[in-house]
Amino acid sequence: MGFKDFLNPEGFRNLQGLNPFIFDIKRYAINDGPGIRIVIFTKGCNLNCTWCHNPESISPKQEKMYAANKCIGCGTCVEACPVDALTLTSEGIVTDIDRCTLCGKCAEVCPTMAIEMSGHTMTVEEIMNEIEKERVFFDQSGGGVTFSGGEPLLHPEFLIELLDECGRRNIHRAVDTAGLINTEILLEVAKRTDLFLYDLKLMDSEKHRRWIGVPNEKILENLKILSATGARIFIRIPLIGGVNDDAENMEATAKFVSSLSGERKPVSLLPYHKIAQTKYQKLGRPDDFQLLQEPTKEAKEQALAIFKKYGIEAQIGG
Repeated sequence: MGFKDFLNPEGFRNLQGLNPFIFDIKRYAINDGPGIRIVIFTKGCNLNCTWCHNPESISPKQEKMYAANKCIGCGTCVEACPVDALTLTSEGIVTDIDRCTLCGKCAEVCPTMAIEMSGHTMTVEEIMNEIEKERVFFDQSGGGVTFSGGEPLLHPEFLIELLDECGRRNIHRAVDTAGLINTEILLEVAKRTDLFLYDLKLMDSEKHRRWIGVPNEKILENLKILSATGARIFIRIPLIGGVNDDAENMEATAKFVSSLSGERKPVSLLPYHKIAQTKYQKLGRPDDFQLLQEPTKEAKEQALAIFKKYGIEAQIGG
């Protein structure tokens, strides 16, 4: 199965029935739904956003991350590797990717955590145990659990089982999605979800394809359908200078959001920053950060004003 399979809008079929890798669990989260929350991040995404802040979430497979600045050159990882895939050089550790089996032995013995494995399998029971540890914060703040990624809907059976279990335990459930998914899957998840955090990036489909790798028609269609069910939806828009922060795109986005059926959807504008650049370096991947810039104060104010004109509650961040 090639990586391009996961860029297919119907690509969820390739992951259905498989337990996804979990690459992070964030506790005490306050920007991913109401109250204090725990966020479960799954690997695997069918978008390829140029500005992705979680590049380790794109591939559905486990990956090795290496921080050269943490490496002390002790060679412990080289000795631990069972397939002789590592070499200690003057510039740090070099991995022979043709030999490496991603067994994780090197990460286990690294004394400075210069090598880390991104992605670990967990059962539904194990995840529920982690969620239950935060119960006191949910009860006091009106919080709950948010399932994010990557794209959590690429793992529908796994996600639905978790949502059902949270429902039985009366835990508030939010799902963060980019919406590029089979509509039937989306509607099944909606039956078990208290809140959707729905991402919108660009309204022009060709620009969407350029910056994100896929057109946006399915994303917009699914948002219309989801809105018609009466689902509670918060819209989240990454705001990237020179990409989607112009008045034309903000106007088109506000007009579209205002046309959705049901109650008005609040909007969070999430300004781009370059904090994720080190993640690309750890993964040994090139990045396009030189093409991107943070939105100006004027652009943020302009965006807020446009949404206000359409009667939409919008905020920076959150």
